[in-house]
Amino acid sequence: MQERHYIRELARQVAEIAASEENRKIEQRWRDVNALRKPDRPPVWCRPVGAWAELLPEDALCCKDPWLRSLEQNFKMILIKRDIGDDSPVDPYLSVHAVLDIDPPNLWGVDIGRILTGQPGGAWAYDPPLKTPEDLARLRIPNFIYNEERTRQSLERTHDHLGDILPVKLVCGPLLGATLCTAAADLRGLLEIMVDMADAPELLHRLMAYLRDCTLRSMRQTAETGLLTPNNTGPMTCSDPVGPQKGVVTYKNLWVMANSQEFDQVSPAMWKEFLLDYQMPIMEQFGFSAYGCCENLTRKIDGVLSIPNLRTFVCSAWTDLAAVIDRVGRNYVIMWRQKASDVVFPEDLSVLARALDEGLRQLQGCYVQVVLRELQALAGHPDRLHVWTRLAIEAAERYS
Repeated sequence: MQERHYIRELARQVAEIAASEENRKIEQRWRDVNALRKPDRPPVWCRPVGAWAELLPEDALCCKDPWLRSLEQNFKMILIKRDIGDDSPVDPYLSVHAVLDIDPPNLWGVDIGRILTGQPGGAWAYDPPLKTPEDLARLRIPNFIYNEERTRQSLERTHDHLGDILPVKLVCGPLLGATLCTAAADLRGLLEIMVDMADAPELLHRLMAYLRDCTLRSMRQTAETGLLTPNNTGPMTCSDPVGPQKGVVTYKNLWVMANSQEFDQVSPAMWKEFLLDYQMPIMEQFGFSAYGCCENLTRKIDGVLSIPNLRTFVCSAWTDLAAVIDRVGRNYVIMWRQKASDVVFPEDLSVLARALDEGLRQLQGCYVQVVLRELQALAGHPDRLHVWTRLAIEAAERYS
């Protein structure tokens, strides 16, 4: 009972943030930029990832019940992000995901291996299950089966605990993404798929076709539940409603995000042949696409721009910003990604301020998101995200 009372108090704080005028402005900022309208300034957002261990260590959580503890962690993350001061939109409801059981339970019918080379959470090497061409026969086509009873139980439990503070909303979306190359590397190995492109292209084409077809099949099975919900909320994809707004929700009402990180060093021609051509039938199902992550897309800009429903070009710290601005212009959103190491490690923060100022000066007039992701540590600088957010917002305001 004490833990329940504590969670309800945290939920009240989150509900107040969601209902605030500041949150309304944040959501409008994202909606404007993603609609190719001029926002008051570019939205600024950071994603701590591994750095949450420093911002919110396990011993800072109070609840013992695993479900309440997960709610506590989620609510406290929202409160910490509000203190950091970035443009993290907060939904005025609690999302409960529809439960879809997966057969086989290990997804592909084979177990993904990892060889740990250091401490937990550190480096690892691939131990792929598809070591020979014959191993492809071991793959199974996954099925996704809606579990109505478990979904109902989850909805009722959440509503009983918090529904009078934050409305409960059932959400449902595809469980397999359009990126494909991450799964390919898990199954075959990163080095192996690099060699396969030259030495065994038909083998890699078989694997990529399998991943494409499994993804499209999973999308059909999810849509057949009738529970698809738009995903135009949250950072990066908070937007006006996507696609036609009458009738049953389809993938044309959703965003999809894809990337080619494992193909960073691959030529544009091989990237298109072995990845983009397989991603395209998936991305085309959606209303809007965002493409890219941490890879260098400088030589692949034209390929990305060939995506028919592209809305956001993700320009990593390794992609030539000037080249992106020249080709993308004001026709798409540019998600300008920051390099985490450049944010975390410098002692002289004037370097960081100058880099933000120079980049946003170049981007002036474009539709821009300023995004810092993939932070694995804060390296003894617990306030660095506060500082980066302040500097980024100041630069964004200067060039709005």
